Amino acid sequence: MQRFLMRAAHFTNLIGQTALWLAGLGVVFMTIIIFLQVFVRYVLNSSLPWTEPGAVMVMGWFIFLGAAVGVREGYHLAFDVVLYFIPERLKLVFFSISDLVVMAFAGGMVWYGIQLAVKTAGNKLPSLGVSGAFDFAPLVVGGALIILFSLERLLRRAAGLPTARFGTDDDPNGGPGAMRPVEAQ
Repeated sequence: MQRFLMRAAHFTNLIGQTALWLAGLGVVFMTIIIFLQVFVRYVLNSSLPWTEPGAVMVMGWFIFLGAAVGVREGYHLAFDVVLYFIPERLKLVFFSISDLVVMAFAGGMVWYGIQLAVKTAGNKLPSLGVSGAFDFAPLVVGGALIILFSLERLLRRAAGLPTARFGTDDDPNGGPGAMRPVEAQ
């Protein structure tokens, strides 16, 4: 099982790195959109109607992609104070409970995101000319990635492999997320 999980970690690492790059590009793209709107409004004394909803849509993408990467790397919200006072074995139980709660929340994101997308698919965003379902696509994709990354963390922990931040996250290639088996350390 450890070998399979290590091979799967390369795949999820690639997904995580891609999501992180897309989130970073989204921040840059949103900044360009906002700059363009400010320039057109205050320098050219005009307005571009698509910039505000476009920037909000891009912001949804980088928020949810970044949140998914944060879950994979172990940087999601946690109550770490208790972890300083409990035995090492019990910490693993708490981490697993945390991952299950995060996974359940992400399941809700996917479930309700799909419902919202279906209900708004017939609406057209006037300034962008796209379906209203596109507003909820980041919620669904981000939730699916959070489920994938939480499941990876649970399976790694069950197989005795470290998980990012809560074990060793050393990568022989120098990047975060490609975690080694405990025996290789």
